[in-house]
Amino acid sequence: MSFSKFTSFIYLLTFPLLHQTILATDPLFHFCSSSENFTTNGPYESNLNKIIGNLYIQTPQTGFGFGSSGQKPDQAYGLALCRGDVSTSDCKTCVVEASSEIRKRCPYNKAAIIWYDNCLLKYSDKEFFGQIDNRNKFYMWNVRVVSNPVEFNGKTKELLSQLVKDAYVSPKLYATGELKLEETYDKLYGLTQCSRDLSSYDCKNCLDGIIGELPNCCDGKEGGRVVSGSCNFRYEIYPFVNA
Repeated sequence: MSFSKFTSFIYLLTFPLLHQTILATDPLFHFCSSSENFTTNGPYESNLNKIIGNLYIQTPQTGFGFGSSGQKPDQAYGLALCRGDVSTSDCKTCVVEASSEIRKRCPYNKAAIIWYDNCLLKYSDKEFFGQIDNRNKFYMWNVRVVSNPVEFNGKTKELLSQLVKDAYVSPKLYATGELKLEETYDKLYGLTQCSRDLSSYDCKNCLDGIIGELPNCCDGKEGGRVVSGSCNFRYEIYPFVNA
């Protein structure tokens, strides 16, 4: 996909309740393609509108949808993924919001991607299904540092590594779990997920790769996540997924 090549690093300083309120309506991040644009009312825009319309319908049923519309050189490819615990109605709401917002932010770009807490949506004029997307990536972390970073970092990696094993053999390529902690905090909560156009093998590779970025992203931080175009992880010291 012809997205921007750089990785962006952002952080979130907030309390848990405010954190959830903000991310319920605002996108986490987005990228617009850096080169090719389409013309208004042209064949590519027509195909893009069709595939996005199909994603409205397709994605909420299972939490994942992808497809294409039109013929080359104006063919449009699109994909939408909702977080594994999100309800059908919330999934649909998120996909609708994501598709509307990304068209505002990237009005003429042939390729774009946007992430929300509940979903991601991306599209391109080039087929990207089944390919690990490492080019579009961002970090988020809580600026609070734990009292024993070395031990906490080890527990975080232990939990996320186990969730990788759970996710890549799951039909949804999604897993959540928790781990008891000693000292200050009672439990650590985690999530791993891949886009379902990936094979199980590529899902594992994608997750292993971003978990390897833990020291750069979230060293000793109470919470954090690495989010790419194909997979993501998140950990917190409080529950953040639906039961």
